[in-house]
Amino acid sequence: MTCANNSCFRRVCCFACDCRHTVGQLYFISVCEQRATKMNSSSNASHVSPPAVVWAQRKDKILLTIQLENCSNPTIDIKDSSLYFKGKGGTGNVDHEVLMEFNKEIDPQACKHQATGREIIFVLMKKEESHGFWPRLLKDSKKVHYLKTDFDKWRDEDDSDVEEQEDFNLDEQEEEDSDDEELPDLQQ
Repeated sequence: MTCANNSCFRRVCCFACDCRHTVGQLYFISVCEQRATKMNSSSNASHVSPPAVVWAQRKDKILLTIQLENCSNPTIDIKDSSLYFKGKGGTGNVDHEVLMEFNKEIDPQACKHQATGREIIFVLMKKEESHGFWPRLLKDSKKVHYLKTDFDKWRDEDDSDVEEQEDFNLDEQEEEDSDDEELPDLQQ
């Protein structure tokens, strides 16, 4: 049996056409693999990498940050069980894209996001039936390389009785400048 273009032969699965071949000649295998490499490099399909994402949670919300510098006009779509992000930025100003399917449902109408120069910050409100601490953020239990825990914002279930002093109101976010504080006079 030969491959679809009748130009390469191989005993095992052909890299170019996934056919099973009966005759294995090194020259033809080499030609077949060269054609496959040329087809893969000239195709319009390009790989878009996901941006770095960190997350933390509270009983009633998910705090998610997409770490992508200089991202202007990102495409963001928040649904009941997912968040889609596509934007251009970071080193080399390249495209980044990610679709995250959440473990449980969120309330898209109550969710907020804010783009700063360095990152896009999300406050995703959990639906009433999804309140409580989730065992993981994503539906799939497989670990993904772009998603990490934000330990600066993380609170355990045990810490829930400690009152939260942070206000994640993205509408009126103010930054404090530690240089503005009064310093005591130096003693001589």
